[in-house]
Amino acid sequence: MSTHRPAPARIVLNRRTLFGAAGVGLSALAVPGLSACGGGTAAPTEQVAVSTEVLPRHIPITIAEPDIPGVNGSVPGYTSLPTELVRSVTTPPGDGRTIRAMTPLWGTIPPADGNQYYEAVNEMIGNTIEFQITDGNVYADKLATVLASPRDVPDWVQIPQWNFPSRFGSEIVGNVFADLTPYLAGDAVSKYPNLANIPTDAWRSCVFNGKLYGIPYPDTPIRDALYYRDDLLAERGIDPQVGSAEELLALAKEINDPGANRWAAEDLWSAIAIAFGVPPKWKVVDGRLVHRVETEEYRAALDFNRQMFEAGVVHPDAVAAQESEAKARFQSGRSLLLADGVGGWHEALRDNLANNPDYSQKAFAPFAGQGGQPILWRGPGASMFSFVKQTDDTSMIEQILASANVLAAPFGTEEFSVINNGVEGVHYTPGPGGVPQPTELAAVELQPTYIFLADPPVVEAKVQYPGFVEEYCSWMADAAQYLQEPPLYGVQITEPPQYASLAQPFEDLEADIPRGRKSLDDLDAAVENWRSSGGEELRAFYQGLLDQQ
Repeated sequence: MSTHRPAPARIVLNRRTLFGAAGVGLSALAVPGLSACGGGTAAPTEQVAVSTEVLPRHIPITIAEPDIPGVNGSVPGYTSLPTELVRSVTTPPGDGRTIRAMTPLWGTIPPADGNQYYEAVNEMIGNTIEFQITDGNVYADKLATVLASPRDVPDWVQIPQWNFPSRFGSEIVGNVFADLTPYLAGDAVSKYPNLANIPTDAWRSCVFNGKLYGIPYPDTPIRDALYYRDDLLAERGIDPQVGSAEELLALAKEINDPGANRWAAEDLWSAIAIAFGVPPKWKVVDGRLVHRVETEEYRAALDFNRQMFEAGVVHPDAVAAQESEAKARFQSGRSLLLADGVGGWHEALRDNLANNPDYSQKAFAPFAGQGGQPILWRGPGASMFSFVKQTDDTSMIEQILASANVLAAPFGTEEFSVINNGVEGVHYTPGPGGVPQPTELAAVELQPTYIFLADPPVVEAKVQYPGFVEEYCSWMADAAQYLQEPPLYGVQITEPPQYASLAQPFEDLEADIPRGRKSLDDLDAAVENWRSSGGEELRAFYQGLLDQQ
């Protein structure tokens, strides 16, 4: 294996942070097959238990030893960059063909003609990936149109789980996309070492109806955090230590200062739900499934958020549901507590350190809302997947998998560097410590494209922000000790579409109860209505699946 120049950190692409709603809200919504229609109770037809026989064997690769090892699935960290890069796939595996690929993009679509970034990655692959890119905000509409005509489906398609069309698992995936089980299950994956390096949990979410269909975009087991502006609180001599919801409310009252145009908090609902251990969808109590909205945890979390609003510690714009500016208020110091995704941490440093070198935010260690030991529900190993179109041309499937193997090259490799930072001297120049400094051309040509087709396990190596890697990885390693798997973890389930509307009343109550427009009595009424309007049948559906395990 060859070696190369100093390894730049990934600085152009933002990984795992394109979807700020991840966490309790996203977990509850990320169940495929939701669409409005009538119908009776559907009997379980899923193959629930994911057989180890269809999963690729996990064969870990360590190109560069992390300075901070991962714990219980937490993200490993690098406090300095490798001095040399390794080429993991020494010879481009492609046969020169063109592979049409459809991906979303939450950003500006780059030009294809003359794109030196595309040319560099395609050269490593040995094939030309011809992208069909759609705005991520309307990607579901595009998918619905494309999947309605299977012969028009591109060779390689990226689909986020929250964009799965109705009946994706039951009717679409097996009729449109290739079964990858013969190519990747067990030891077969050893032909593609970088794919074999992807953790089993990520592959588990790629199994539909007992067969392996997807290539995962690996994710972190913890997606969300509760942040505070430690720099501004330190100016007041406050080092916040929070071990319960009661202590959080006391802190919020202490730091609230409307007269100085500085409120304690944004709407912290997602973080509060996590603190109270609200399950993503179901929990098992005495062998029986209990829906999240029926739990005491959910009721207590709603009541506590009501107390936060009632205490006047929530920024008025958040009270008015102007959530799009929540990060801006927090980063400007107009609020001091924010619930956000874990990727928002480094993004805030990126956006603020240049103009405010003292800017700092930290994440609270996990705490239980009512005291005691916290419970964190483990997120699925992947929530985005790429699929290969069904074809009788097995060479096309093999060429796509060989291309994916290049794209999944781990941190410390030449491939990882080019895919995430482009070409040295064209898209970046090395800065202090080998950290790449992007050129103007990078903003034009280099966008998250290839990473959505295949990507390696997550690492943290943003050494350009002093102390960040240590802080982030230590926080996640500590939090990982509290992880628990929810019922039916890692199982793809096509939920009967007649239950699609059951969640909406509770989404409304999550906004209305804290703002005083509704009460907990309304929650009780909504739960009873949920049970009589299909909730009991939905419980029976999931209970049937659980009983199969």
